[in-house]
Amino acid sequence: MELLISGQTDIGAVRKSNQDAIDWCLNDGSSEALLVVADGMGGYQGGEVASAIAVDTLTEVLCPTLGDSASIESRESLVQSALNLASERIDARKAQEPELAKMGTTIVLAWVSGDRALLAHIGDSRCYLLRQGRLECLTRDDTVVQNMLEDGSIRERDVPNVPFRNVLTRALGAADITPTFSELTLESGDQLLLCSDGLTDALDEGVWLDILSAADSVEAAVKSLITASLERQAKDNVSVVLLSTN
Repeated sequence: MELLISGQTDIGAVRKSNQDAIDWCLNDGSSEALLVVADGMGGYQGGEVASAIAVDTLTEVLCPTLGDSASIESRESLVQSALNLASERIDARKAQEPELAKMGTTIVLAWVSGDRALLAHIGDSRCYLLRQGRLECLTRDDTVVQNMLEDGSIRERDVPNVPFRNVLTRALGAADITPTFSELTLESGDQLLLCSDGLTDALDEGVWLDILSAADSVEAAVKSLITASLERQAKDNVSVVLLSTN
């Protein structure tokens, strides 16, 4: 199965700094790839530092293992170890620079090997699957408002009015860094889209379908999603990494 990847991150229309970080690596010979998106938090500098540490650590540890034919279980263990190391490095940086004490970051990653994908996430950065014209969110937001929706405290229409709707219950650099893992069997023609909440807040998912369906390449699709977000005055940083299978 051939894997095609593109990604882009943008400061958005309002923010003064970009606290998102993205990266990916691809082993063509084994049809194996790693995709990562992180959305930092904790002030002007802190968010940038935390997301960069997380993404750099994950790619440093995991990219060299692509092509090793590891089992899903082995890959999950490797991802867990890499996340633990990223958290330790974030905590160490906090200890060195007290002004970064509140920094942390979300993380969402996809490790694709042939027709199998391992997903892991902490926080509210998301992974979506586009298959045969249908878009499905594969991750659950680790947020206070998501918990409230699930326990019936609020309804979907109430979400925009919840003042703490973006407060995370899990993040690298916070007390709870437990990732959620899931697995997926891919089909030819599938697309996996990883993104920060700057995209989901700026663009209705129905718009994504039109853009992804009309694009003639992963590069064009990513560029069009970012452009559409900016045209709608994206209030947050916007990051997208898109993988297509052929």
